Amino acid sequence: MTDTLQDLIASAAALIVGLAAGWAVHSAFGRRKRAREQRFFGLPDGSECVLVTHRDSTSAHWSIPRHDALALLGLASVVENCGAHTEVAPHDTGLQGFGARTEFCVGDPTAHRRLAAHMTNLLPGVTVHPGDDSGTDRGTFTIAGTHYRPEPGTVEYVLLARLTAGDDSRPVFLTAGQRPVTHRAAVRHLVRNRARLARKYGAQGSFCLLLKVVNSQAYGPDLVELVADVTKPATTSAGPRAAAKAAAKDD
Repeated sequence: MTDTLQDLIASAAALIVGLAAGWAVHSAFGRRKRAREQRFFGLPDGSECVLVTHRDSTSAHWSIPRHDALALLGLASVVENCGAHTEVAPHDTGLQGFGARTEFCVGDPTAHRRLAAHMTNLLPGVTVHPGDDSGTDRGTFTIAGTHYRPEPGTVEYVLLARLTAGDDSRPVFLTAGQRPVTHRAAVRHLVRNRARLARKYGAQGSFCLLLKVVNSQAYGPDLVELVADVTKPATTSAGPRAAAKAAAKDD
């Protein structure tokens, strides 16, 4: 066997070993990444979760607003990547209490019963205004005495929250917005930033973020800004002093 042939064989062997090592490292990295996502979303292999939405009020039949449907598709992709199974349920269907399985609750809290109940119990520091007879101020958020009023097509707000009832319970993710386009924007923010959010808040951590969707009439759900992390005021009861302050601002 010539020296040249030996060199070729050695090079080929080194290449094969290198490729195998690279594949093993890549596979291990992929498994760790998937395991982190499963912990963050509370979706181990073979687990069950539920996507809860409400009906399009402009339709005579049970249907989902287009942006809400696209938001649910984005969440369904996450669920599939985690190796879990999903169920889509309407907001007014009797469901078990949260914690037994991961729940994604998407919609307008003035029309979505399940979402409104979760916000009352889990985000007592947030007030969502139903609006007057003409619909003025409908969907306005009040948090720590500050009002966040929608300007349709120009500035709209949405709350994105991950909440748990305890260390052993599965999380509930809330996407509560002022228009369907904001729900889709919040789900995009969640999916794109899931790794950063998991690092910041931990696998069992709770958070509530106030996001602003800018100029949706031109950019749809694409232009999103983080207004503030409102976890502390949102999860704390407003109390009489904050309520009086908010009422004074309304006057």
